[in-house]
Amino acid sequence: MKKNEAEERILKLREIINDYRYHYHVLDESIMSEAAADSLKHELSQLEAEFPELITPDSPTQRVAGKPLDKFKKVAHEKRMISLADVFSEEEVRDWITRNEKLVPGGRIKEFFTDIKMDGLACSLKYKDGMFVQAVTRGDGLVGEDVTSNVRTIENIPIKIDEPGEVEVRGEIIIFKKDFDDLQAKQRAMGEKEFANPRNLAAGSIRQLDPKIAASRPLKFIAYDLVKPNLPTHREAYEKLRAMKFRTSNEDRVWQGNETKELFEYIHELDEYRKGLPFNTDGMVIKINDREVYDSLGIVGKTPRAAVAFKFPAEESTTKVRDIVITIGRTGAATPVAIFDPVEVTGSTVRHATLHNADEIARLDIRIGDTVIIYKAGDIIPQVKEVLTTLRPEDSEPFNYEEALKKQYPELEFERPRGEVVYRIKGETSDLILKRAIEYYASKPALNIEGLGTKNVIALVDAGLVKSIADLYRLSWMQVARLERFAELSAKNLCDAIENSKHPMLNKFITALGIRHVGAQTATALARRFESIEKLRDATMDDLIEINDIGEVVAESILAWFADEDNLKLLDDLKELGMAPVYEDQSKLPLAGKSYIISGTLASMGREEAEDKLRALGAIITSSVTKTTTALIVGEKPGKSKTEKAAALGIPTMSEDDFLKLL
Repeated sequence: MKKNEAEERILKLREIINDYRYHYHVLDESIMSEAAADSLKHELSQLEAEFPELITPDSPTQRVAGKPLDKFKKVAHEKRMISLADVFSEEEVRDWITRNEKLVPGGRIKEFFTDIKMDGLACSLKYKDGMFVQAVTRGDGLVGEDVTSNVRTIENIPIKIDEPGEVEVRGEIIIFKKDFDDLQAKQRAMGEKEFANPRNLAAGSIRQLDPKIAASRPLKFIAYDLVKPNLPTHREAYEKLRAMKFRTSNEDRVWQGNETKELFEYIHELDEYRKGLPFNTDGMVIKINDREVYDSLGIVGKTPRAAVAFKFPAEESTTKVRDIVITIGRTGAATPVAIFDPVEVTGSTVRHATLHNADEIARLDIRIGDTVIIYKAGDIIPQVKEVLTTLRPEDSEPFNYEEALKKQYPELEFERPRGEVVYRIKGETSDLILKRAIEYYASKPALNIEGLGTKNVIALVDAGLVKSIADLYRLSWMQVARLERFAELSAKNLCDAIENSKHPMLNKFITALGIRHVGAQTATALARRFESIEKLRDATMDDLIEINDIGEVVAESILAWFADEDNLKLLDDLKELGMAPVYEDQSKLPLAGKSYIISGTLASMGREEAEDKLRALGAIITSSVTKTTTALIVGEKPGKSKTEKAAALGIPTMSEDDFLKLL
């Protein structure tokens, strides 16, 4: 085929393939069989391979392009990507309307616009002169991440649109229920772990550094806003989106200002029939339709005045309370958490729920072993609704909160300030707890971040630059250089050291989290058993106590840490900021399965460094000599009891020279 003939054929192939894609992925109709479409795509790819100079960015073959990224770039949103305030009743909606009518011209809202609320990952798409150029996640609303390579793999997103100038479209990236169920079936067939829920899978797919992973997932983009061009009403914006061949929910409606009765009737109807929709939803968005009025009302905090999200009543389920553990938050507050048998509620697995405080435990009269009804407030936060006392075990006892504090935290003293319902660590402040947590996170047994010692940690926290561990990865050297302790070079060195800590060994990262009772050896055992922080996050009591040297007390402490919402947010924030712990299969390392103990002082290195070197080779470090100990490493002035026990058990000893040769 000649080049001019190939060019003509390529244009026709692209046109018919794009038309098929639009009908199939946007309109849910098929104009030809999937096999026929695949044949056309194959012909197009062959022609482009023969004439690479004819490849254009908008070709259907270019959806998966480029090499895997090292990390995502940060991008500032031109217009803030805001979240909506939640309301849960008709009364709250009426109050919202009343507040806004006091602010709008004429004291009356002419029209409302509604659409179903998607449960996915919010994303902004940008086009220039008709070509798709960038995709950015919501992030914190002001700054998101450039995920263009991944988002361009989504089949129902047009790579080219018939619209000049700059266009910005916002929407949710989701996975349909049927597609998710099909994926779960494949995971089960392969003996792989199932995914948690469609929302997490969609978000996780877009946050993969290799676009081929996103391309392998059945992602969909559902548009909900047109930022540029700015049209007079939300209804016109939706009509424009559909004209540009974007998929919307098709559940959008316009209501006259005096049609609130009909609006509420529709909300209740939608709550019933949403279960038959192809995607998950947790509510309905209600906006003032006039965009000039909408914008003029402005933003309060992080939410716009002119829109709310009505949340549907949560689904419920029953489960058993296996334990009640107490977590210590970043402010020193002690919060009780119920640990459940895992159960599905509103599309996700629930393993625990906060019980808030001692008074709430007493009010519910909740006990270990009880069967409870749980629900998700706003379809998000698990809560205990009721205890089914008729199913209570005969030997159950009321939960003694103060006794539980003494048992779980024998080394700490708690007080309950007058007028408060929460117990707190006596004499501790939130800043002091934060400083200790950061110092430990950066210490040698943990991530070993050079330059982040006690004095620098104090300086960063006192200056307000660091309010959580995650804030370390948001620092710029210019911010740090303004502090009294730093010059330009030392500020850059510190920020470089923090940046270089984003890919630690998994066991080091687990150690750095500062989970009570979890030191370096326990962290190594957890890393070997679970191989990722995500799997550890989902661990049950039974999973944990199967591990040697982890008993009930340590298991409770681990469960409590992963039940704390602040800790889960920290993990999510760290992941979004690029933290990616690395797991290495220990079974292939030269000292795998061997156990050592060090006694006495080594001349060549400190005890912690020596233990780290052994663990890096796959060895297990213990604190006492047993029959399974491979060798006792003896330094200067070793402990008499250890050397005597090693001799009695026939355990060989190694000098420091032998140890160095072993390394």
